[in-house]
Formats: sequence, C-alpha cells, structure tokens
Amino acid sequence: MTSHTATGPFDVKLAPQPLSDVAEHSGLGRMSIAKQFHGTLEASSAGEMLGWRDASGSGGYVAMERVRGTLDGRAGSFLLQHSSTMTRGEPAQSITVVPDSGTGALAGLTGRMVVDIAPGGAHSYRFEYALP
Repeated sequence: MTSHTATGPFDVKLAPQPLSDVAEHSGLGRMSIAKQFHGTLEASSAGEMLGWRDASGSGGYVAMERVRGTLDGRAGSFLLQHSSTMTRGEPAQSITVVPDSGTGALAGLTGRMVVDIAPGGAHSYRFEYALP
C-alpha cells in the first residue's frame, strides 16, 4: 500500500448531551460531534465524545466518529477512534482509523489523523493514510 497525506480545514459543532445515570455525578462531559471536512477529504462526520478538563488546561477525551464522503475522489465511509490527553495545554493526540471500518471505495483504509487548532480557533487536519 502506498502512503498518502490529506490536508485541509474543517468545521466542527459540539453539543452537550446528558450523561447516563451511572456517570451523571462523575464530573465528565458528553458531547455530540458534527464535522464538515474540506480539501482532499470532502466529508461530513457524526460522533460522540466523552471528556474531562480542569482549570489548568489538563484533561482528556475519547470519541468515536463515522466519516462519510470522498477521500481523494474515492467515496465511502470509515470510523475514527480518538484517545487524546492534554497536559497543562500540551496535547498528545491519538486519532486512528478503526481497522476494517472502511466501506465502498475506502474499504481497507488505514491511517492516523492529527488535528491542529489555530489561535483564533480555526481547525485543520493532516491525515496520513493508505489504501489497497
């Protein structure tokens, strides 16, 4: 498989969601995620995030999102799994394609994504991926 890099901006909307009865007093937060990717990845996504953050800028989150659209002109969908931490403002990201989650022309997709947030809040992605 040949490795490729996709880059571009994306828009994200987060909406608070209620926690389960078990977790409601845990201090965690739950959000729905809706994104619109632009560039080499022209797609929309929907997912859920569970996270925690303190006043010092430290925290962590996990999330799953289904991405549907085209990647370099190939149509299909795939799942991204997030597991990221922040230590006093310094991020450590892990955003990977769930194995065997690719559909359509994206079947067999593997890869990792990095999200960058500019000082003004603009979001962009860098997606290192491979297809069979």
